This record gives sequence, C-alpha cells and structure tokens, in this order.
Amino acid sequence: MNRINKLFQEKKNNILSIYFTAGYPSLNDTVEIIKTLDESNVDLIEIGMPFSDPIADGPIIQYSSNVAIDNGMNLHVLFKQLANIRKITNIPIILMGYVNPVYQFGYDKFINKILDCDLDGMILPDLPFDDYKTQFKPIFVKKNLSFISLITPNTSEDRIIQIDDNSNGFIYMVSSSSITGKKSSFNKSQIQYFKRINNLSLKNPRIIGFGISDKKSYNEACKYSNGAIIGTNFIKSLDKNDLSNSIRDYIRLIR
Repeated sequence: MNRINKLFQEKKNNILSIYFTAGYPSLNDTVEIIKTLDESNVDLIEIGMPFSDPIADGPIIQYSSNVAIDNGMNLHVLFKQLANIRKITNIPIILMGYVNPVYQFGYDKFINKILDCDLDGMILPDLPFDDYKTQFKPIFVKKNLSFISLITPNTSEDRIIQIDDNSNGFIYMVSSSSITGKKSSFNKSQIQYFKRINNLSLKNPRIIGFGISDKKSYNEACKYSNGAIIGTNFIKSLDKNDLSNSIRDYIRLIR
C-alpha cells in the first residue's frame, strides 16, 4: 500500500491537497515549502513541474511556471531537490505536469527518479489514457505508484468507469471545463455533476480541484468528495520575503 492509499484508508473526508510550482517563488524554495506544508498538517502535496505551455492552467500558474523556468528549474534540478525529501516528510507527494518535459527527460528515467525519491505518483493531464495503460500502467502497478486521472463535467460515464477501473489512488474531479483559477464558487450544474459522479459508486476516492480558493469553497467541495485541491490561490499567497509564515497563515485560513 502506498502513501496515497494509506491516507484515504485512514482519512475519508476533508483531505486538503496543496499544489505549488517547483522553483517558484525562488529556485530553491521546494524543500522549504514542503517542510512548512508538512508542519501545517496538509494531507497531500502536488508539485507542479514547470512547462512553457501549460494549457490547463490559468494566468497565475502560468506565471509561476514561467518564473520557475527563468529561475532555472527543470526536472534534473527538481529531482536533486527531492532526493532526501523523505527525511523531512512522510506526506504523499505527487508530481503534476505535462507530457513534453517527461518525454524529453525519458519515460524510464523519469519513473526511476520518482522511485529513487520515494514519491507516490504523477498527474499528466495531456497523456492519453490509452498511452498510460500501455506505457506506464505495468510499471506503476509493479512499483505501487499511483497515476491520477482527471475527469470533467464532459467526461462520459463509460470513460469515467474505465478510468476508475484502471486507477490506483484517487480521481481528480475537475470542477468545471475552464482553466485553473477561474471560479471561486460552485453553481447548480457543477453541484449536479458532483452528485452524478458520487452516484456512480466508484471504487476510488475523489478530490475536487479547479476553483477552490478559500475556506468556503474548500468546505463546499468536501461535501461532495473526499477533499479538495488548492493551487492558484495558494501560489498567489506565497510571500518570497516571508515564505514559511505566508504558507502557515494561508493554511490556517483554510482549516
């Protein structure tokens, strides 16, 4: 059982997952951010791998990605930063990003680095699911890693069930069909979508992301899922000159 499965076995509700972009605000902030999130009792950490064309992300995450790249962040640097991360935290850690940098790095090398750093899984929104099944799933099953798939209000029921059957960890429920950071509350159709997914009785837990920005939207998302993911507003809150305290203050506002 990996850390993600263990988390959801031990805690069924109110999971708080935080996303941040590696290399932002400064190149070497990765470990400090993780350490402070651990001290703030966050449940799950998603580390964004900077990419020049993050199509699913809004302007804030795009900006943080561009700054991180300018700072010198890349996968080689990130894996060096994460080499001893398990001396600092036992929180589940997922890498999130896009296929192109992973392809350039090398699929096998990338997976080996995930294992070397004792990370728990990855999210690649633009990786075709059929490619995951043929290229990644066998090694992910063998090495007990989680591949987290996204579903949206437009994902068909058949596709959702297929994703559920081939997933190990949780399902990332995108709250709307827009980019990250666009909304801060849920409308009637979104709530109907959440209820529809819950009625499918999927085997995997679900976490809602996109549009979670404050305590109110976090609590509302937790009514319809096992937890929520916050990225854009967390990144906006980061104070380069007082990083740890800005993180602690933000998590206190959510919890």
